[in-house]
Amino acid sequence: MPTAAHAPAHRGKTTLAVVLLGLFTLPMAMSGTTVALPRIGADLDTSGAALNWVVTGYFLAASSFMLVAGSLGDLYGRRRLFSLGALVYTVSTVASAAAQNILLLDLARIMVGVGAAGVMATGTALLATIFEGPARTKAFALVGTTGSVGVSLGPTVSGAIVDSLGWRATFLAYAAVGAVILIGSAVLPDARAEVRPKVDKAGAVAFISGLALTLFALTQGSAQGWTAPATLLPLALGLGLLVTFVRIERRISAAGGRPILDISLAGNRRFIAWPLGSFALGVGMTGTMIFLPTYLQGTSGYSAREAGLVLLFLSVPMAVLPQLGARLANRGVPPRTLLLTSLALIATANLWLGAALHPGIGAAELAGPVGLLGSAIGLSLGIIDAHALTMVEPSRTGMASGFLNTVRGGTGAVMLTVFATVLIALLEARTGSAGTAGRISSGVSQGALQAAQFTESMRLTLWAVAGLVLALGLVVGVLTRSGGTTADRTKTDPAPPAKATTLQTR
Repeated sequence: MPTAAHAPAHRGKTTLAVVLLGLFTLPMAMSGTTVALPRIGADLDTSGAALNWVVTGYFLAASSFMLVAGSLGDLYGRRRLFSLGALVYTVSTVASAAAQNILLLDLARIMVGVGAAGVMATGTALLATIFEGPARTKAFALVGTTGSVGVSLGPTVSGAIVDSLGWRATFLAYAAVGAVILIGSAVLPDARAEVRPKVDKAGAVAFISGLALTLFALTQGSAQGWTAPATLLPLALGLGLLVTFVRIERRISAAGGRPILDISLAGNRRFIAWPLGSFALGVGMTGTMIFLPTYLQGTSGYSAREAGLVLLFLSVPMAVLPQLGARLANRGVPPRTLLLTSLALIATANLWLGAALHPGIGAAELAGPVGLLGSAIGLSLGIIDAHALTMVEPSRTGMASGFLNTVRGGTGAVMLTVFATVLIALLEARTGSAGTAGRISSGVSQGALQAAQFTESMRLTLWAVAGLVLALGLVVGVLTRSGGTTADRTKTDPAPPAKATTLQTR
């Protein structure tokens, strides 16, 4: 029986096209929602934490289910999980468009995140089993390009639809593409672990519940206070469940079973440096991607479309640079060098953007810092997954891919919450009112004083992000100090023969 890594060329191209469509559309649907928040808030009469959950709920659900989806794909078939994810995503996006109150919209967006987790985790795992060596690097460079362009084009596309047809039409447009992905999934090859051990149900429940409760507690902290029972109780339960999850996984591994997450992945220094690098990229980008459109609408009179167009400065270099990064890696430039360069430039871009912000800022003034940020992120986006997945055997690529995507999705959820918390705290300190701070941060039209307060708070928050990225860069540098041979392995040492992975076709 042929292995997945040796699938026919036409099957590889078809799989790449379907997976890339999913990885383009799903991030776009996430980021595009940010420019619609002021309009959604006005239409459904809501603001603050409840409104932010339209985005946070997507992040939280996607990151919570990503790891589980990847491992279930290894066991039951990646095509099956991909199709199921596309179905849940499409139906839930239609429900988002039909929601008549903020509670129903938040719940629908959570389910959209669940479906997205299935598509993203199993999609990248399928590519990892079909392609190897330089072809894998090129495929994942396209993944980096596609995902990053989807994220950054989301506000532009959604802004145009929101201004023309309203926010509900944006969800219907994404649902239509979701239906195309669902139809396309029928022609994908399938790959799974040859041996199907018992599903780690206890680990799955502990992980999903623990991560969801922990992230929920972080969102509650900004709204209810960090010492409030509504924050401390879910935080304690969430952390306790995550500790329980680690114990369950270790026990299953020791008994020779198949855990949802092999804890040894986290102990693999060469592997863990790349998820940490991915986390650092997300830390540096989230504030600009989520809050810059809101800032521009609230302080500078931008429409949703105009605010989205500004993020083209982010998307254009993110579309080009992943291919350049992959080409440099294949030509012998150490991936470590590319990643550390990216992190240094990301910190610089956040410092520059913070210094440049002022009420009434023009698009030309944003081109430099936002363009530098997009270039820095794009340089490394195309190499992270490719190099990380070369360090695990083919039967665990779904698990490793799920772990990478969990980190990526978790970064968005955590940074959205942390950035919003710091921003609102700074605004509250200046305005003296939590309600006023929430309204300002939601992008409502502001007077001169409030616009100045929003600017000062954004500036300090962006500078704090720059410091955090630099600190993470130092850790990544230490972890990758002895990992400079990664590029050579990717280029000349393909993944081991897929002894535990088989290709199943219709």
